[in-house]
Amino acid sequence: MSNKLTCYLENQMQALKLKGMLAHYQEVTEKASQNNLSYTEYLSLLFEEELKRKNEGTVKTKINKARFPFIKTLEEFDFSFQPSIREKEIIALGSLDFVEKKENIIFLGPPGVGKTHLSVALGIKACMAKYRVAFITAQKLLEELLLSAKDGSLLDKLLSYSRLNLLIIDELGYMPVTKEQANLLFRLVSMRYEKGSIILTSNYNFNEWGEIFSDQVVAAAIIDRLVHHARIFYINGTSYRLKGKLKAANDR
Repeated sequence: MSNKLTCYLENQMQALKLKGMLAHYQEVTEKASQNNLSYTEYLSLLFEEELKRKNEGTVKTKINKARFPFIKTLEEFDFSFQPSIREKEIIALGSLDFVEKKENIIFLGPPGVGKTHLSVALGIKACMAKYRVAFITAQKLLEELLLSAKDGSLLDKLLSYSRLNLLIIDELGYMPVTKEQANLLFRLVSMRYEKGSIILTSNYNFNEWGEIFSDQVVAAAIIDRLVHHARIFYINGTSYRLKGKLKAANDR
């Protein structure tokens, strides 16, 4: 291929924003020549590279928009350190059938046992499957809802969260919840009921939620909607952070 024609094709691919083709057309052309591929087969390989790049870009964008605090995978989770949960059951969640069924996932247990890790890992999986995902701490979510209620944008805020395929609410109960905040959370959970999945983590068991919300009635109503279509996992184990400190101390 002449330099003039090569330059022309590269300019055309740049103009059409075919970045995948531009990055790989030379190796694909060489492969096609070595294997005597037909024009159709050659074009097929080029389009595969372009689609691969676009898919990777879409996933990256979704992960960035979800605002995870870190990137974790299910494969990185140390199940041997948390025998209270069954590895097969957690790995099975990676199929994301719960998102398709609009079911909720609830992780309960003391601080540091891996609830957030598992939530993020499932959220990453959902982004890779091109679902709309958002991660937010319960405290930040409640602050957002309260602010929206005061400035008149509450409905828009609730609708934005209700449109997500998966909403991850982390650390419910880490800070006290006012009655107004509890009512706002109830509205959000109600709007998502049977319409979208929620992954929720909390340090408190359900029988303690009345203390979090200072209102047994609202707590019961929220629990009712969350658990109706939910898979609940109780993680009772040692903190991973404590594990790291103990290991560091033993290595000295």
